[in-house]
Amino acid sequence: MTDHALLLVNLGSPASTSVADVRSYLNQFLMDPYVIDLPWPVRRLLVSLILIKRPEQSAHAYASIWWDEGSPLVVLSRRLQQAMTRQWPHGPVELAMRYGEPSIESTLVRMAAAGHKRITLAPLYPQFADSTTTTVIEEAKRVLREKKLDVQLSVLQPFYDQPEYIDALVATTQPYLEQDFDHLLMSFHGLPERHLKKLNPGHSFDGGGDCCAGAPPEVVATCYRGQCLRTAAQFAKRMGLPDGKWSVSFQSRLGRAKWIEPYTEARLDELAKSGVKKILVMCPAFVADCIETLEEIGDRGKEQFREAGGEELVLVPCLNDDAHWAKALATLCERAPLAL
Repeated sequence: MTDHALLLVNLGSPASTSVADVRSYLNQFLMDPYVIDLPWPVRRLLVSLILIKRPEQSAHAYASIWWDEGSPLVVLSRRLQQAMTRQWPHGPVELAMRYGEPSIESTLVRMAAAGHKRITLAPLYPQFADSTTTTVIEEAKRVLREKKLDVQLSVLQPFYDQPEYIDALVATTQPYLEQDFDHLLMSFHGLPERHLKKLNPGHSFDGGGDCCAGAPPEVVATCYRGQCLRTAAQFAKRMGLPDGKWSVSFQSRLGRAKWIEPYTEARLDELAKSGVKKILVMCPAFVADCIETLEEIGDRGKEQFREAGGEELVLVPCLNDDAHWAKALATLCERAPLAL
């Protein structure tokens, strides 16, 4: 019997929509030094201030999109896990969350106890960022080291430009693009500019120009914005979208720091005021629908677009548990190299 297990890892979700559960989740998430990359005392003070009002606001947002089965992100990730069991013949497929439950630690310990000595770790983030990809990998390595687990770990690499991923995006999005629409906005999750500058201190990330679009490969390897632009450009090329029919933006800002531009809120206003009546919005940084897609874009973004003069905003679903995506992900995981 082949013993090569697969561990899918997504961001995570509060256990419920209660303010207490949301506060606990946000505290774990925001105290991650890869998310807020400030010295511990400063980070602790900042997060404590955020946790005064944010949990109640976020709990209301989560409640507006919560499903009977639970958190959409967790439910959809479990459905993907089930779909992957049909695509991964080498061993079991497990699921963990970086924050919340099931945790990476408990899942890896259980997998090792079951005798699985070879595991492919699959962070479900197409584009690289320390606050997503790196923190998952480092948490997994910490568990293996501290728990002294005898496991050989392979790690799925960022797949922002891989044909299988682009093909899956095309397959799931095409029905929406066959409808009449004025503009396609590809809204990616945002990041503070300092996260990018820290990894590439000699590179400019001025949002006023497509500085990252023509960046050299060694910069793009760790440039989240550059990878997002490449995903968007390849998708638009595959779909035959002309210039002016599509654009890129970045959402989900938190705090007062300078984040990568252009901002999604600003683009929605600009497009509505320029005469765009029907807009499609897809979110290629997310592989599963979640609060950032369903509530931030599907609810608040839709309302904002209409208030700015637009008529209809259609949120294109994420890849979720689509069969094309499950097959693509299995192929990508087959190529995952061993971790050092």
